[in-house]
Amino acid sequence: MGVAPFPVWKARAALAFVRLAAWPRAFDALENTLQQEAERWVLWLPVALGAGIALYFALPFEPSSRLALPFLLSGLLVAVVAFAGESVPARLGLGLVAAFAIGFATAKLRADRVAAPVLFHRTGPVMIEGVVDSTQLHGKGVRLVLTTRQIGHMRTERMPARVRVSVRSGAENLKPGDVISVRAVLMPPPSPASPGDYDFGRAAYFLRIGAVGFSFGKPAVIAHHAPDWSGRAVTHIEFLRWRMTRHIHNVLPGSTGGIAAALITGDRGAISTDDESALRDAGLAHVLAIAGLHMALVGLGLFWAVRAVLALFPFIALVWPIKKWAAVAALCGATFYLIISGAAVPATRAYVMLMTMLLAILFDRPALSMRSVAMAAAIVLLLRPESIIEPGFQMSFAAVVSLVAVAEWERSRPYREGQFWPLPGVRRYMRGIAITSFVGSVATAPFAAFHFDRATHYAVLGNLLAMPIMGFLTMPAAAVAVLTMPFGLDRIPLIVMGAGIEAMLMVGRWVSGLPGAVSITAAWPVGAIVLMSLGGLWIAIWRARWRWLGVLPLAAGVAAIFMAQQPDLLIARDGMTVAIRGTDGALRLLRKPADKFSAAEWLKRDGDDRDYITAIATPRDGVRCDSYGCIARAGNGMLIAASTRAMALAEDCANADIVVSASPVRGLCAAPKLVVDRFDVARNGAYAVWFGKPLRIRNVREARGGRPWNVWPRRRSGAQ
Repeated sequence: MGVAPFPVWKARAALAFVRLAAWPRAFDALENTLQQEAERWVLWLPVALGAGIALYFALPFEPSSRLALPFLLSGLLVAVVAFAGESVPARLGLGLVAAFAIGFATAKLRADRVAAPVLFHRTGPVMIEGVVDSTQLHGKGVRLVLTTRQIGHMRTERMPARVRVSVRSGAENLKPGDVISVRAVLMPPPSPASPGDYDFGRAAYFLRIGAVGFSFGKPAVIAHHAPDWSGRAVTHIEFLRWRMTRHIHNVLPGSTGGIAAALITGDRGAISTDDESALRDAGLAHVLAIAGLHMALVGLGLFWAVRAVLALFPFIALVWPIKKWAAVAALCGATFYLIISGAAVPATRAYVMLMTMLLAILFDRPALSMRSVAMAAAIVLLLRPESIIEPGFQMSFAAVVSLVAVAEWERSRPYREGQFWPLPGVRRYMRGIAITSFVGSVATAPFAAFHFDRATHYAVLGNLLAMPIMGFLTMPAAAVAVLTMPFGLDRIPLIVMGAGIEAMLMVGRWVSGLPGAVSITAAWPVGAIVLMSLGGLWIAIWRARWRWLGVLPLAAGVAAIFMAQQPDLLIARDGMTVAIRGTDGALRLLRKPADKFSAAEWLKRDGDDRDYITAIATPRDGVRCDSYGCIARAGNGMLIAASTRAMALAEDCANADIVVSASPVRGLCAAPKLVVDRFDVARNGAYAVWFGKPLRIRNVREARGGRPWNVWPRRRSGAQ
């Protein structure tokens, strides 16, 4: 006897009932888990703040300024409601919404506050009069940043607020505050070499730099600037940094002095390319960026020294709170170090964390490390929201969040000292260097690959060898040099510091020269680094077992990397430098590039370690060139013509599928699927093309969106 079938509608109804019955239990479980993690909620507020800022920069258009204040007020109102709420998930959700809205408003207000004219066309040579804001040595002279007073006959409303000018000679003695005149050629800040590449124009916009250029002849000093009290303070600080940097270079010439200046005043301009590459490839690039290591060695070193000296006097140590006195001295020393170092994002983050710890000592409170990281992130994002898209911010916070998370895990597990290790202190020190180097390298590797298209493989070895030199020789000598510099007694400490730097360079050169020390990676999509960042934060912030759900976005980010497709055709912003992907998957330059920088960037972002000379195509690659241009056959059979003369246009337009012309086409070439001429690249910047049906075309102007830093040449109308 058969069994009667169960009606389908009853099965669906039963399933729906089970789902409805399970929902309250799931909600209760979520609330209980959140309640257990109550002390970690606050750590997500900077994440939401950063997400709101990131949304502003991700928009393809510029939002109205009238939205900023309503977003800010709404965020503050939602924050008040969240604080007064009772439901755990509701309070957390409303708090995140409030931080998100405040972040978006902060980014927009910051962009409006720094808004200044940006140059549209190449101008000059023209006489520029301005105040020197900063000077920096580089390989071909001195790079000046000027606050402009006058640029030729340019109208005030079109004149950039600040310009950056490279001077080959005659600027060595210029100092911040000098009013100078110099004859120079000015150009708009350069656009990215390809869609999605590093955007110098965006970074320059937030520094209010509206033009870059180079000088003709030597600058002439007109007078010394006398700004108001706030401007005078900034000028005095820059002047102090300039004097210290110049003094360091006088004692320690060359790249050694450049590294010493980078460690003390943050000026990295005089470091040679070879030495910087050696340190970077050895996993020691963090040595050059003033951050947690430097701030800890200065601040905590001063704390230990002051406390040790006061402890020598029992009538003081037994009566007065020398620990708090040492904390005040360390806070003052760290503040001075932050000021003379230029207050970059990593240094600011490290300073806020150190300040939190020292203030906790003053008020007899425990220092919460992860909370100090969250506080530092919030402060940096509120002061400089544009830093969220900078590699310095991302790598600095990725490293410190990971290190603190590992330290919390270490504290939660029992620890036993090895019985047979003769020097337990040395063991702990070397173990600490190894762990921090490994964790920091793993945490920052995705961001290094995303921003710099390279990965280092011997960072742990490099740090094990170099960090003892840094901690026991280089930075202590630097601290003594700064303390004795006002008295003219700093020469010997600087020489000792130079010896430590030379030893670190020897380590960097040896480690970077090992086989397989570094590898070049192809460009990653933005979505990959976003997913990996969220996954890493989920694992680092939570403590319950559900933290391991963060592996899912991490895996999704890795999958997005492998799914990314590199462009098949690249056209530079000069309209003459063209690269095509060959049948072997490698890029080939059709001719010797006129835009060498773009050619090198393309190869680097393609994960190709060749230089542009070896990447030039030959007839064996299916490329034929003559005085009129080049013809190339793509792997899918498409014919690409890159013409340099107008006489070749008729034939190229009749036969080619894609025409790239260095001369104007003006609508005379209708047969090809794509035509890009000199006017197109002048209006839209570099192009990237993916072959397929249909062609996928993207240019820099489209990738940057309609933002205030995205300016392009337009027809001249009257005087500038």
